[in-house]
Order: sequence, then structure tokens, then C-alpha cells
Amino acid sequence: EFFFPALPPLLFPTYFHYHTFYIAYTKKYWVDLAWMLTFYIRFFYTYGSLLETKTLNSLISLHRMLESSWFVWVSQMNHIPMDIDYDKNLDWMSTQLQATCNVEQSLFNDWFTGHLNFQIEH
Repeated sequence: EFFFPALPPLLFPTYFHYHTFYIAYTKKYWVDLAWMLTFYIRFFYTYGSLLETKTLNSLISLHRMLESSWFVWVSQMNHIPMDIDYDKNLDWMSTQLQATCNVEQSLFNDWFTGHLNFQIEH
């Protein structure tokens, strides 16, 4: 009941986003950390003269929330309905075919998922 309104919008902005920076910092991946920070430097340099800092932070948060919701919808629609309760000791290919499914093709689904609705082929 509360999964889709609460978790998807917070998945990327809170967990993935901050966790990526945390891992780069704790493992001392300084080059990767510098490349990740260049996005924010370029973003604030480009739009900083047009918008206030508060508005820019809101824009980034909104973008991450929309991205997160999209990711959850696209990835979960291909994986949730399959029977993956326990390991049946099958080979890799058989396990992949049982743990994924294709979603019905439509113009919207093809566009919205970037053709990831063909999960078995993907």
C-alpha cells in the first residue's frame, strides 16, 4: 500500500545517490569522486546565474525523484511476477528465463521502458 508512493521517489535521491558518494569517499576513489562532483559543478555553473540555490536543489531533487520512480516501475514490472522463491539449482540461462518476463508491447511501453519490456531478450 505504501511502497509506490514512498519508496520509489526516495530510492535514488537518498539511497543510491548518497551511497555512491559514500563508497567513492570511503574506498578513496578520488578520480571517480571528482568526476561525480563535476556534474554538480557544471550544473550550478550553468544554471546558477538563472536560478537561486534553493530552486536548483529542488530541481535536482525533483529530477532524482522522477528518475527513481521510473527506474522502479521499469525494473520491477519485469521481475516481480516470476517464481523465484528458492534456488532450484538450474543453469544460469534457465534461472534467468524463469526470473524475468516480457511485458506486452505497445507504443507507450516501448518508449517508456526504452524497449526493456523485452526483458528476456535484454
